[in-house]
Amino acid sequence: MRTFEVDTDRRTEVRDVTDRVEAALADDADGVATVFTRHTTAGVAVNEAEPRLLEDIESALGALVADEGWAHDALDGNADAHLRALLVGPAATVPVSDGSLELGSWQAVLFVECDGPRSRTVEVRT
Repeated sequence: MRTFEVDTDRRTEVRDVTDRVEAALADDADGVATVFTRHTTAGVAVNEAEPRLLEDIESALGALVADEGWAHDALDGNADAHLRALLVGPAATVPVSDGSLELGSWQAVLFVECDGPRSRTVEVRT
């Protein structure tokens, strides 16, 4: 297992971490890579990393889950972040061959922050 840090600047933010995931792979890695974050208010997904789409993902998560009005908010005020991360999920699995990710032409590994700004850890296991 190898890890790397992702620093975010906004409450909800999507970052392309494909290059960092690939750099975490062993040169001879074959099989599958699991990209995982141990945070309940962040997630990992595979999709296109076109900048306007990243903004659309952020906007969609905001439209799907209201910022406030949740029971958990009485505890620490971030229920919306937990619910958004739940929709994304904490991990993505990607095929690997000869130490390289086997992604489709437009696919990228995305880190999705839902409770930023923060510094987060991402694990890569093969």
